[in-house]
Formats: sequence, C-alpha cells, structure tokens
Amino acid sequence: MKKALAIGVDNFEDIVRNNYYCVDKTMFIKELMDLKGKVNLFTRPRRFGKTLNLSMLRYFFEDTGNAK
Repeated sequence: MKKALAIGVDNFEDIVRNNYYCVDKTMFIKELMDLKGKVNLFTRPRRFGKTLNLSMLRYFFEDTGNAK
C-alpha cells in the first residue's frame, strides 16, 4: 500500500505516527549544529516546510523522559 502525502501537516510527530510519506531532512540537523550560531534565521518562501523543520528539531532535541 502506498503512503499518503502529508499535505498541510506541519507537525513531525503526526507524520511519523500516521506513516505519511516524508523526505528525510535529518542532515539539516547536522548542518545546523555545525554552524554553531547563537541565532539562526530560516528564510524560505511560503509552504517550504519551515514549521515542519522546526517541529522536527523540537522532537529531536526535546527530552521526552523515556530514556533509561
């Protein structure tokens, strides 16, 4: 069965939980860490995934308390 496209979904957790098709942008995290900037400005046109990228960063760095 084909995966559905996550059109209009801006929450990374929803994409993972609902098994939507998504382009892997985890190298974006490495690039961001390598920049070592105090502040980062994300300038992209509308509908280019800014909110989704920030959501991905949030879930990557967030402490869920599940670590043992």
